[in-house]
Amino acid sequence: SLLTFWNPPTTAQVTVESVPPNAAEGKDVLLRAHSLPGDLLGCHWFRGESVAPTDRILSYVVDTQVTTPGPAHSGRETIYPNGSLLFQRVTLNDTGNYTLQIVRKNAQVEQGTGQIRVFPELPKPNIKSNNSHPVENADSVVLTCEPQTQSTSYLWSVNRKSLPASTRLELSLDNRTLTIHRVTRNDTGPYECETRNPVSAGHSDPFTLNVLCE
Repeated sequence: SLLTFWNPPTTAQVTVESVPPNAAEGKDVLLRAHSLPGDLLGCHWFRGESVAPTDRILSYVVDTQVTTPGPAHSGRETIYPNGSLLFQRVTLNDTGNYTLQIVRKNAQVEQGTGQIRVFPELPKPNIKSNNSHPVENADSVVLTCEPQTQSTSYLWSVNRKSLPASTRLELSLDNRTLTIHRVTRNDTGPYECETRNPVSAGHSDPFTLNVLCE
């Protein structure tokens, strides 16, 4: 005889998705709630991974459609009937984890956590030199890509090409400074630096060295 095994249907775990995944400072971000159950009584949003009352941003009750702000509400957050949370004009301080706690009509509580990542819109970089008139075969020059910004990648080029492999060219650990040891007349450039983060990029004007012959 055939034995049939019946498994009760499993409910999908509540998940939170940040839209977009990487946000530019000053833009809006939606924390989208996924897999909410059909018997939803209400939900709470919290800043961080815990559900401490002091970290509550907003609460929403489905039947009454009443929204109640919590201690962590900044005035820029809006909760939607589908449980999603909108952040307006995000700041760098909004970067972090957020937890959605849902309550079902059978009093069962579930939660899911998502992350907001906010990055600055990068300004146009510029190149600063510690020696504008270096002497050939005698001086070294340090070029710095300004300004320094967090979560930024720095890229250098010379004569519109990637830096050549040379023992006289030395990059700092973060790539923000380029040292040219014992400059020669072939090192005039132009040099350019580029900055990048997940939401923007910047490109400097060309910078030319005036190398003085011995």
